[in-house]
Amino acid sequence: MQSFLDIFDIYLLEAVINGILLGGVLALLALGLNLIFGVIDVTWICYAELVMIGMYGMYYLVQYYGLPYWAAAPLVILLVALLGAALHFFVIAPLLTAPPINQLLATGGVLFILQSFATVAFGIDFRNLGIRLPVLALGEMNFSYARLLSFAAALLGMIGVYLFLTRTFTGTAIRAIAQDRQIMPLMGVDPKRIYLVTSAIGGGLAGLAACLLVLQYDVHPFVGLSFGPITFLICVLGGLGNFIGGFIAAFVFAEIISLGGLFSDLEWGYVLAFAFFIVMMFIRPAGLLARRS
Repeated sequence: MQSFLDIFDIYLLEAVINGILLGGVLALLALGLNLIFGVIDVTWICYAELVMIGMYGMYYLVQYYGLPYWAAAPLVILLVALLGAALHFFVIAPLLTAPPINQLLATGGVLFILQSFATVAFGIDFRNLGIRLPVLALGEMNFSYARLLSFAAALLGMIGVYLFLTRTFTGTAIRAIAQDRQIMPLMGVDPKRIYLVTSAIGGGLAGLAACLLVLQYDVHPFVGLSFGPITFLICVLGGLGNFIGGFIAAFVFAEIISLGGLFSDLEWGYVLAFAFFIVMMFIRPAGLLARRS
């Protein structure tokens, strides 16, 4: 007969692994937001609402138009990438020289517009994709295939972005303009084109996240509130625009949420994560990897 400590160790290990799986998706969300801020220096408060639109796209393509999941996913990624580019062209570009508060208010306004549009167009009903994936049993531990698939796809997506940024001319230009916006136009790089491409990539990452999250969450107009605030906090904790810091912060937050859910309710896991963020802002206000002055 297993002792209490043996059973506890199993549950603890399961919670740690689930935290890692959750961290992969959070890191993907943080990557898109950090990429946009690092290059354009604008924070998209409405980023999670792009994910919400993508989730609705997946739901209707699969449920109403009968497309298989694997065929609907690329269309949704392309759709949200175009939406990200449109957001930059019509909302962000005219405000690039405006004060940061104006940019925040503009993207905050887009957040409410998208939420209101989804409420009017789709209603407030919770909608489920209807895809039931099996559960992987390892001994006495159980892991959802939806989370495993999401982690693997998120990891591949992040690797793809890394290769794009390091192996292509456009990717190199994106990294360069993030480091020095003033000198790049003198070297023949068009900042406007780079900003538009960056916004499309950020939107595409939001679309990929939507394809993965729709396997785990019901779709409704306010689903972005489930992961939008935590994504923003991850970016701030990691240092806005810092890809490595955001990656580390995503897994730190995910483990706090998962372990908090082990010892209490999952909601308390989020409470602990927010409390941890507040404490870290006193200790590391510039981010986890910031150098002490």
